[in-house]
Amino acid sequence: MQKIAVLLSGSGRTLDNFHERIQAGTMRAEIQVVISNVSDALGLKKAEKYGYPAFHAPDNAAINKILSRYDIDLITLAGYLKLYDPPQSLKQRVVNIHPSLIPSFCGPGFYGHYVHEAVKARGCTVSGCTVHFANEVYDEGPIILQKCIAVDFADTPDDIADKVFAQECEAFPEAINLVDEKSPAYFWNRG
Repeated sequence: MQKIAVLLSGSGRTLDNFHERIQAGTMRAEIQVVISNVSDALGLKKAEKYGYPAFHAPDNAAINKILSRYDIDLITLAGYLKLYDPPQSLKQRVVNIHPSLIPSFCGPGFYGHYVHEAVKARGCTVSGCTVHFANEVYDEGPIILQKCIAVDFADTPDDIADKVFAQECEAFPEAINLVDEKSPAYFWNRG
């Protein structure tokens, strides 16, 4: 069972997914705290509704100060749109989900709808999502798992986004379960 912190910047759709799966017993995790860099993020309101401690923290230092009060195994970046630098004790324990198949369409500037627009513009016939450990470089840490979707020529960026998010809802909990089963060190040392 992984004790997790959830960092988010927006609506909290991934938090909703985590909460539902934890309640159903299909995700081996407990949410200890939810933190957003956006003071009025809908995700914070959802966290409070679910009964999780919820905080606004504008930067890494403020986030890490809050995290120091909790027993955390993993930090999950659930739509958190800034580069995060964890405390030393949680290095190699930050998990992110990216809305493409890394190494394609990743790195600075590639997030959210920008990714799906780039996939469409390039004429890709597949896309997907990647759950990976995060380090100090955007989208560079070890991959935990990836899931694919087919892209039809008629798909709009919104269509691609919907298909990818459906896979994200499966992939992120599955990845947390894999980390629980194998340990973070397995993924950092397997290369």
